[in-house]
Amino acid sequence: MIAYIQGKLVEKNPTYAILESNGIAYMLNISLNTFTKIKDEENCKLFTHLAIKSEATTPVGFVLYGFASDEERRFFRHLISVSGVGSNTARLILSSLTTAEIQTAIQTNNVGVFQKVKGIGEKSAQRIIIDLKGKIEKEDVSSEKISPQYNTLKEEALTALIMLGFNRNIAEKAVDKTIKNEGLAISVEELIKYALKVL
Repeated sequence: MIAYIQGKLVEKNPTYAILESNGIAYMLNISLNTFTKIKDEENCKLFTHLAIKSEATTPVGFVLYGFASDEERRFFRHLISVSGVGSNTARLILSSLTTAEIQTAIQTNNVGVFQKVKGIGEKSAQRIIIDLKGKIEKEDVSSEKISPQYNTLKEEALTALIMLGFNRNIAEKAVDKTIKNEGLAISVEELIKYALKVL
């Protein structure tokens, strides 16, 4: 099993990236989230998942998927464990939603979030939630939440709320709840506005 590939980023587009490592170029299928996270840099690291394609319409072959974070790969593996969710559907979900949004939707039984993804109907959305709820709840808090981006966003919003006169502990709970519901794509200004509604 290939855990990750680290090398020179030769090419990238919204659906795949090519990494060159030790004279071998690897083509990895990626999500839109991974595409936005990887920079045009000499040294790039992608966590991998090797899938064996065995559909009747295509010859048997190996397909390599790449992820900017180990967490995204973990959610990909969770999604493909659900009956009726294949690799391409899982990648589409991860292109449309962040891992934090997926986790929140599962924990809150929010079928509508998954239905916004092209090709996901009500039954498929319900199956994803039912199958993955127990698995997600057993795991630790999302690793995205301890990223530098999370810390910066949280601290800036907290500072503003404390300056407005709110207790730090109460403000922190409101900020954490807002990030959990809205994801990391939110701006500091939006985060403060949403947090104020919670307080």
